Amino acid sequence: MIDLEKFKGVFPAFPACYDEEGNISPERAKMLARYCLEKGAKGVYLTGSSGEFVYQTVQERKQVIRAVTEEVGGRMTIIAHVGACATGDAVELAAYAAQCGVDAISSVPPYYFAQPEYGVVEYWNAMIDAAKLPFILYNIPGTTGVSISFDIFRKMLENPYVIGIKNTSLPVMDILQFKACGGDRCVVFNGPDEQFVAGRLMGADSGIGSTYLVMLDLYLKADEFIRQGDFVRAAEIQKFMTMTTLDIIHKHGHLLSGLKYLLHLQGMDIGEVRQPLVKVNDQDKRELDRIAERIRQATMDWCGKVPGKV
Repeated sequence: MIDLEKFKGVFPAFPACYDEEGNISPERAKMLARYCLEKGAKGVYLTGSSGEFVYQTVQERKQVIRAVTEEVGGRMTIIAHVGACATGDAVELAAYAAQCGVDAISSVPPYYFAQPEYGVVEYWNAMIDAAKLPFILYNIPGTTGVSISFDIFRKMLENPYVIGIKNTSLPVMDILQFKACGGDRCVVFNGPDEQFVAGRLMGADSGIGSTYLVMLDLYLKADEFIRQGDFVRAAEIQKFMTMTTLDIIHKHGHLLSGLKYLLHLQGMDIGEVRQPLVKVNDQDKRELDRIAERIRQATMDWCGKVPGKV
């Protein structure tokens, strides 16, 4: 029997941690994993979009999975995204993640070349067969160009290892419909950070997001308010988090480079983004400095804490 409670809460999407030469840094990954644990996140989502998986080799992704499971395995829920262009690579990663002791694996649908629905199902089932772990579908049509249909989700739920979906489509109604498909045996993760609270109100059990790390206290406070039924204060925090997220996305090179700079300002150096992602320039940094101050003030106001590593 799979314990679904361990998958309910706030899950930062784990960014790629590089050293000064641009190589995977297990030490920095462990540092960041400890930070998430100490702050009170329910778990982490590894080697996904925020983890720059499309620019990494299978061996590099294995390094990340190994480092994080060594550091916080058994103390927080670890979900490893193992999707890859080639099914063989995804299967290799799934088996390795299981050996490392992750709590679940996850994957986007096949991307670049369009596949029939039965091909999508075969792709996912190959990973599940290799890992024999709880499996979470990852719907992010904005980057994969593939939208997971409710029919495919229902088909996948016939596999007893499938426990839910991370939904990063913008219509919050999708959250409601995915939850209706799976009911109580299904965990739905809200994907778009801009609608964390709205997604939860529509039925999402949890959230996975890129901006969680730079506003972790705020997301945890919003989650607390939701669980208490205080939706007014949850919405007030969400308003701030949404506008801040939009500022980071639309004004500063690439979202991931902006987030890494903000983490640097909070005392966590995890390297630069990997090309072709663009780094923040001097103008970006000046604007991000102002965003960092807004995050600091909001975190103090709502949580009585200074954001970042202390």
